[in-house]
Amino acid sequence: MADENKVKVEVEDGAAEAPSEPAETHEMTEEEMVEAAKRAGAEAAEAEIAAEKQQDLIDLEARAVEAETRLEEAESAAQEANDKLLRLQADWENYRRRTAAERLAERERATEGLVEKLLPVIDDLERAVSHASASENSEVVQFAEGVSAVHAKIVTVLEKEGVETIDPAGQPFNPLDHQAVGRVEDAEAYDETVAQVFLKGYRMGGKVIRPAMVSVTTGGPKRPAEEPAEGTEGE
Repeated sequence: MADENKVKVEVEDGAAEAPSEPAETHEMTEEEMVEAAKRAGAEAAEAEIAAEKQQDLIDLEARAVEAETRLEEAESAAQEANDKLLRLQADWENYRRRTAAERLAERERATEGLVEKLLPVIDDLERAVSHASASENSEVVQFAEGVSAVHAKIVTVLEKEGVETIDPAGQPFNPLDHQAVGRVEDAEAYDETVAQVFLKGYRMGGKVIRPAMVSVTTGGPKRPAEEPAEGTEGE
C-alpha cells in the first residue's frame, strides 16, 4: 500500500513538473481580415469625422466672435455717424435761426434808417397842414386837405412796417418816450403832465427811434399813484 501511494505521488509530481504546452493560435480567415479592416477603417473614419467636426466647431466659434466684433464696430460707427448727423442738424438749425435773425435785424435797421430819413418830411407836412388849415383862403385850405391826405398815406405805410407814433399830449411825462424842451406853470393840471407836443415821437419794434419833444406842466398837484390792475394784488 505504501508503495502504491509512493508511485501515485511520484506520478502526480511528474504531472506537475511536466512543461505546459503553448496555447493554440487561431489564424484569421480572409473574411475575418476583411471585417477587421472594415472595422479599423470605420473607426478611423469616425475619428477623422469627429476631428473635422471639432475643427468646424472651432472655426464656427471663431467666425462668430469675429462677426460679433464686426457687428459691435458697425454699431459703434453707426452711433458715431448718428451723433455727427445730430450735431450737423443742430448746427444747421442754429445757423438758420442766426441768419434769419440777422436778416430780420438788417431789415429792421434798413427800415429804421428809412423812417428816420422820412421823419423830417412828415414833420414838414404836418406843419404845412397846420399853417394852411388856419388860412381863410379856400384854395389854401383845399391844398392843406391834399397835403393831409398824403401825410395820412405815409403814416399808414409806416404803421404797416411797425412804426408807432408817440403823441402824448395830456399824458404823464415819460422820460423814456418824451424829451422835455420847456415847462409850463399850471396849478390845475397834475404836475409832470405833457402840456404841448412840439414834435411827435416815433417808436419801432419797441424801440424809440425819436422821442417826442414836449413841454411839461409844473406847480400842480402830484399825480395819484395808479391802482393795481385786478388780479395783480399780492403778487
